[in-house]
Amino acid sequence: MGLLDSLKQEAMGAVSKFTGDHPQLGSEISDLVHTGPGGLSALVQQFHANGLGSVIQSWVSTGPNQPITAQQIQQALGSDKVKQIAARVGLDPNVVSQKLSTLLPQIVNHLTPNGQLPAAPAAK
Repeated sequence: MGLLDSLKQEAMGAVSKFTGDHPQLGSEISDLVHTGPGGLSALVQQFHANGLGSVIQSWVSTGPNQPITAQQIQQALGSDKVKQIAARVGLDPNVVSQKLSTLLPQIVNHLTPNGQLPAAPAAK
């Protein structure tokens, strides 16, 4: 198993730990933090670009996690992205935003136990 596979497996384990009641949402979160373009690093950059860099940095760091609201999730990810996720999992976008506001800080924190983003796999 390569580094990329082990990182994906770790991300899926973290996600399923926190999303047991909504496995489809867990798959969507896994895409956000791992398999989507740029993975976790891109998610962090997206939060920075949308004015929420200090919030996501608190989740990456070893200190306490700053809370995030459902509205801020929509600001960070974009309301269209939240609507797309909601449509795929069969939930209301407001419910998805609320769940993401609870789950994302825990998952990002779990995936960055040393206060740093995982190293990107080397290009082949």
